[in-house]
Amino acid sequence: MSRIFNFSAGPAVLPEEVLARAGDEMLDWHGTGMCVMEMSHRGKEFMLIAAEAEKDLRDLLAVPANYKVLFLQGGATLQFAQIPMNLLAGKGKADYVVTGEWSKKAVKEAQAYCDVHVAASSEDRGFTYAPSNWNVRPDTAYVHYCSNETIGGVEFHSIPDVKNIPLVADASSHILSRPLDVSKLGLIYAGAQKNIGPAGLTIVIVREDLTGKAQKGTPSVMDYKQQAAADSMLNTPATYAMYVAGLVFKWLKAQGGLAAIEKHNIAKSQLLYDHLDKSSFYKNSVDKKDRSRMNVPFTLKDAALDDAFLKGAEKLGMVQLKGHRSVGGMRASIYNAMPLAGVQQLVAYMKEFEAKHG
Repeated sequence: MSRIFNFSAGPAVLPEEVLARAGDEMLDWHGTGMCVMEMSHRGKEFMLIAAEAEKDLRDLLAVPANYKVLFLQGGATLQFAQIPMNLLAGKGKADYVVTGEWSKKAVKEAQAYCDVHVAASSEDRGFTYAPSNWNVRPDTAYVHYCSNETIGGVEFHSIPDVKNIPLVADASSHILSRPLDVSKLGLIYAGAQKNIGPAGLTIVIVREDLTGKAQKGTPSVMDYKQQAAADSMLNTPATYAMYVAGLVFKWLKAQGGLAAIEKHNIAKSQLLYDHLDKSSFYKNSVDKKDRSRMNVPFTLKDAALDDAFLKGAEKLGMVQLKGHRSVGGMRASIYNAMPLAGVQQLVAYMKEFEAKHG
């Protein structure tokens, strides 16, 4: 069977070159006679894999030396609790920007640990824009925002300025899709299953001075400082996911790095948005300046046609286009590994479907 075009929001498409190399190395990694899944995480072979993965990630994002890179587990959702556990530093309050379902979930989790103030929200317009005016408390421990909302397709295309307050970004669905000035953020976290690798791995990049302040009762595996001191190996890490992530990092470097992949992503998203804007049959409700390059939600003129649209797409080898259950409609997630040909085929199908049903 030939490969399909997988528009899933996550777990998502991976580069074919990465999958092929992982397949080639499945039974025997570099003459060891073992699969990476079978290796001890303390053995020299896996320690080399882990060290290379961290170095390549640091190179891609130009991570400053005073930031720790952690390879953790529990998904981005665990970070909703782990962040206040580590960053409150006795202040008891944190500010959150709410731009969709994932930032709403982050607020709900943080409320169990501190006084949460919503510094800005786009709920007044159904989460269709990225608010620029933030009412941040000067004595807050940190400010949290979701820099790309996977469900609603809203993206911050620049890093907001909150002065000297640590800024925390949930970058799960667009990390590594473009260059990022890590120095403007106190902490960045991302689940791996969109642009990094298999589900089960979570990346945390945290400024070193923000560690070592975990509140009493924080489990050791959730203490950033302890994890950093143990090279993310207080317990057995997600070894195979780390290995595949390392292959993805090398693939990105081979593409020319994040500046090159950003051009690729702009071309793909612009092709799809251009068609949406020209059509009266399809609609994307997000403010143009805040549209995500990674997650493109859209609706059909008549929702009764949704099932027919999805079935027709699947017959042509395009899957996972159904929108999130909380918003309905369609969603095309076009992460780094989605080729331009996939978007071109989707747009061609959209034109044909409109001609038939419009």
